[in-house]
Amino acid sequence: MTETIPSPQHYLGWDIGGANLKAALVRQDGVATEVVQVPCPLWQGLEQLDAALDLVLSQLGVEVIRHSVTMTGELADIFPDRPTGVWEIASRVRAKLSGDVLFFAGHNGFVSLEQVQSCANAIASANWLASAAFVARKLKQGLFIDIGSTTADFVLLQEGKPANLGKTDAERMQHEELVYTGVVRTSLMALATSIPFAGQWQNVAAEHFATTADIYRLTGELDPAEDMGATADGAGKTLEETSRRLARMVGRDASDADKAAWVHLAQAFKQQQLDLLRRAALRNLSRNLIRPGTPFIGAGAGTFLVRELAQQLGHEFIAASSLLKAESDQVRNWAGVCLPAYAVANLGIPSSGSESSC
Repeated sequence: MTETIPSPQHYLGWDIGGANLKAALVRQDGVATEVVQVPCPLWQGLEQLDAALDLVLSQLGVEVIRHSVTMTGELADIFPDRPTGVWEIASRVRAKLSGDVLFFAGHNGFVSLEQVQSCANAIASANWLASAAFVARKLKQGLFIDIGSTTADFVLLQEGKPANLGKTDAERMQHEELVYTGVVRTSLMALATSIPFAGQWQNVAAEHFATTADIYRLTGELDPAEDMGATADGAGKTLEETSRRLARMVGRDASDADKAAWVHLAQAFKQQQLDLLRRAALRNLSRNLIRPGTPFIGAGAGTFLVRELAQQLGHEFIAASSLLKAESDQVRNWAGVCLPAYAVANLGIPSSGSESSC
């Protein structure tokens, strides 16, 4: 008689953002088998979340033992306040998913839907803490930096634990542990008021003509698979269309200069963004909690910028993806981009995470 080998149990981590939804499927041993990211423009309505959830579930062909959910989508302006957003997202997700569904409440662990309203402030925008806590288990000391499509998180790791000062978005922004700048959706007018072009300093238009995705499309550093944001003008993402948007930032048409000029302009905007990120890194390092040269651990679509920051400031660089377990290099790379989803999936495995309360 042939012995029946039981199917491996799978756990699914969800990171529900205001622009994208990310999901990571892992086995009980923490190995990622599939990672998915799909657009989810929540500001257009909760039906966008329904559609994104359905799309992800349609791509997964296994039974899930537990769903672990973290979110930042409560910040979408369809909600009157953050607690309302947390509750509406959580209740919508619970209605869609079958089986055990728990919500990540930061230091309070995981909670059920019945506890969400009393834990709303702990659940709101806690995805960074899931990632930092997971990485801290692997590396006892360092500066964890996750640069996504919209924001950048800076978390010092000390003695195997996150050593953040802020807990809420407001506190983290005040301490520059949360910086609203990313590699896809950030408007270029947020990076600089003037920029060098054609040998002179040129004032920058205070208009949403172009985004950071336009920069990194021209420099060739943004993976097309991660280029999910809508363009500022609703047009396409060819290099010609990208150059046209960038030219508008300095009051010009793309035909006013050759292609090389627009690449140089993109590089100038990149340096402005690096200046913002370097300022935040230096402020965090000034707390003197970690040794000079201690690793910068990079995650997210903007990992390439973390590598540059580490080089500029004399620190070792480690890609968060190298710390993860996955069935293939492709899945590992995506898990690094979608780290909060992978992290909550792992933290939600019963041996490492359990239901708690606020």
